Amino acid sequence: MNRWTKMSCDLANQRDYLDQLFRVYPTIPDNIRDIGAAQWERVESALQGYDDAELLNAALGLPLFPIKDSYISYLRRDRSAIGRNPETVRRIAARLRDMGAGEIYKAASQPKETNRQIGPMFKEWVRRRTITSNIVTDESALIGATENAIFDGSDESCKNFAREHLGYGRDKGIDLLAKFNGQYVICETKFLTDVGGHQNAQFEDAMSLLTTSVDAIKVAVLDGVLYIPGKSKMYTYLTLHPEHNIVSALVLREFLYTL
Repeated sequence: MNRWTKMSCDLANQRDYLDQLFRVYPTIPDNIRDIGAAQWERVESALQGYDDAELLNAALGLPLFPIKDSYISYLRRDRSAIGRNPETVRRIAARLRDMGAGEIYKAASQPKETNRQIGPMFKEWVRRRTITSNIVTDESALIGATENAIFDGSDESCKNFAREHLGYGRDKGIDLLAKFNGQYVICETKFLTDVGGHQNAQFEDAMSLLTTSVDAIKVAVLDGVLYIPGKSKMYTYLTLHPEHNIVSALVLREFLYTL
């Protein structure tokens, strides 16, 4: 196992890992999605009427569709299909009417999933100068930096810099672009909350950064269940690939300063 990966595992299993991690990734349970007054009025009006197509169209305008149904994505992308599929529309509308206005509002205003907020949370943590006080917003300042520096830019701007100057070829953005001891560093960040399914796919996505060709030090800044010893695909990967820099956000600063 990589030295820094082992340090991350030890931290996760021997100390107040979750308490410390909360400083990096605070959950935001009250960050509900905003439903505009006019849009909600349309939904309420449709619930009181008998037009199932109007109810479905109104519900599709909400920030989050209030029920999970395999056909919703299709109808969202092709609204004309609503008029051609009355039985599907009737079935979904019936479920909405059974929920009632209160449950629809509650479901449609749920906060975004935590994993969609991870990148912004990590960047905000970095902006608090937890790693270095030298944070630059101009590409030329990063190129000319003689001291350790972190580039404060969007995932897209970091990707474009890496493409132009470091030979980066992936389509994905970069969560952290830095320069330490004269060496460029690129990072991808994930908070893995479970094993299997989508979370394994997220882990593999991060690993694809570590195997790509780029003129920089590559780091997967990962936190969560991957550090729990066992037979999970993630933990097994950690033990078999000591060549990869896989570290917790909590040990990232120490890692960077030893480059």
